[in-house]
Amino acid sequence: MNQTATALEPRDRTFQSDTGLRAALTFIRPQAEKPVLHSAALTGGAPKYFFETEAREVSIHDLRPLAASFSLDREGFALHRAPTAAGDLHDDDAVEQRYVPETEALLARLFGASRVVVFDVTRRSDDGKGAANRDGARGPAGRVHVDYTAGSGPRRAADVLGEAEFARLTAAGARILQVNVWRPIRGPVERSPLTLADASTVHPDDLVATDQVFPDRVGEIYHLAHNPAQRWYYAPRMTPDEVLLIKGWDSLDDGRARFTPHSAFQPPQLRSDAPPRESIELRSFVVVD
Repeated sequence: MNQTATALEPRDRTFQSDTGLRAALTFIRPQAEKPVLHSAALTGGAPKYFFETEAREVSIHDLRPLAASFSLDREGFALHRAPTAAGDLHDDDAVEQRYVPETEALLARLFGASRVVVFDVTRRSDDGKGAANRDGARGPAGRVHVDYTAGSGPRRAADVLGEAEFARLTAAGARILQVNVWRPIRGPVERSPLTLADASTVHPDDLVATDQVFPDRVGEIYHLAHNPAQRWYYAPRMTPDEVLLIKGWDSLDDGRARFTPHSAFQPPQLRSDAPPRESIELRSFVVVD
């Protein structure tokens, strides 16, 4: 496939650390009981949340001037230019037959991976109806969260890779990363862009493990409690030729980033005729022997 991916060069080397915008994000309120979330797959409609949240205004900085220096191992996310030749990303067959293999090849090159497995595909739209998926319509995620935890990351890896293969890789000392690949389907994105916390500024106590209940299993994610030390970034006006790589879990626990909180948000002074955000995200496991 004719596809390349390169880290974006800084657009403004005079970037100042206080540059950014102010916007509200939705954080969890810590509580005595473990929080519980009933998934849309369980409710048959909107998810149900058995915990309290709070909106807190934070500074969100433009990551583009620093994009070339950001990495999944330090900040927990990276912005890349990666044009796709997959065609219509609204089409399930095009995604399954072309976009998934293309993305697996992209990740294999970027990480020097021996194996990459995409195991979930989700489209999202903030048009009021949500984007069509085989398991129902989805809108942007409006709470700051991480898709996996220290417990659910390895459990999901074993599910996807197979128990025996996961055990073999673990015994051999292989590294396994869970990486999300987030791409606009249309752009430039103005409404509901994605903001990400610099994982190096997130204290472990800020991560609140939450049970996510499905019809056939109980998963676990992190929600994030607000901490003024957290630092936030976004890529303004992302286009379909760009992807954000977001680390959700890493089998290595040696001080590098393992969990990257993220959420959709609404920028201030958004023009009234801004088109809906449409995006597609692929969840993957990346194996590096």
